[in-house]
Amino acid sequence: MSQKPLPKSHPRFSSLSQRHALEAGVKDGITHPTGLIAFGRGEAFDYLLHEKTHPFAQKAIAKAAQEIRKAKNFVISVNGNTSALCPREIVQLARASGGKLEVNLFYRSEERIKKIISALKKSGAKKVYGLKDDARVSGLASDRAKISSKGIGSADLVLVMLEDGDRTEALRKAGKKVIAVDLNPLSRTARKASITIVDNVVRAIPLLTAELKKKGAKSDAAYNNKKILRQAEKAIRKG
Repeated sequence: MSQKPLPKSHPRFSSLSQRHALEAGVKDGITHPTGLIAFGRGEAFDYLLHEKTHPFAQKAIAKAAQEIRKAKNFVISVNGNTSALCPREIVQLARASGGKLEVNLFYRSEERIKKIISALKKSGAKKVYGLKDDARVSGLASDRAKISSKGIGSADLVLVMLEDGDRTEALRKAGKKVIAVDLNPLSRTARKASITIVDNVVRAIPLLTAELKKKGAKSDAAYNNKKILRQAEKAIRKG
C-alpha cells in the first residue's frame, strides 16, 4: 500500500519525515533495523529540547568550526542512520571543510558499505573511504575498529554522529580530537568527545557548514565541554 505524503502543516512533520527516511533506509539496505531503536532514543531527547537548536549547541558548533579550520586531516565518519537522514548535508559539510568521508559501521557488511557509498555519491560525494579497511582503532573488539589508513587512520580530527561511546573513547586514546553530535548529554560519546554538539544531526550539520563559511568567525576561547553538557542536561530536565 502506497504511503500518503506528509502534510507540512503537521506539528510533527520534521520528526515524522526523519522516521520515514530511516524506514526507507532500512528497505534500501542502508540502515540497520537496530538503528531505528537508536533514533527513537535520540528523538525522545530532542522532544525534551523542543526540537530546536539551543545556545549551548551553537557554542559547540562555533568551537567545532574553529577546530575544523585548524585541522590538518579532518574526517567525517558516516553510519547507516546519518546516510539515510542527511546524506546531502554531510556531503556539503565535506565540501565546505575540505574533509574526507569514511563509512564506519557496527553491523558491518561489504554490501551495506557499498550502498552507503553509493548514496553519498548520489548526493555529490566524489571519494568515500571505508570499503578497504587496512587499519584498526586500538582497543575495540567490534567491526567499528576497522578503518582506512588514508581516512580515519590518519585523521587528527574526526566528526562522529549517532556514535558508539567506546569508539569515541578509543579515538581519543589514539590521540585524535573528536567532535560528536549526540542528543544525549549523558552518553559516553558526549562525555568522551572533545566537543559535543547536543542537537539533532539534521539541524547541526547544516549549521556547522554555515559556520565554516563565515569569514572571521571566532569561538569562545574559554570553551568548556563539560559546561556545555551541564547546560544541555539542565535544558532537558527542564523540558
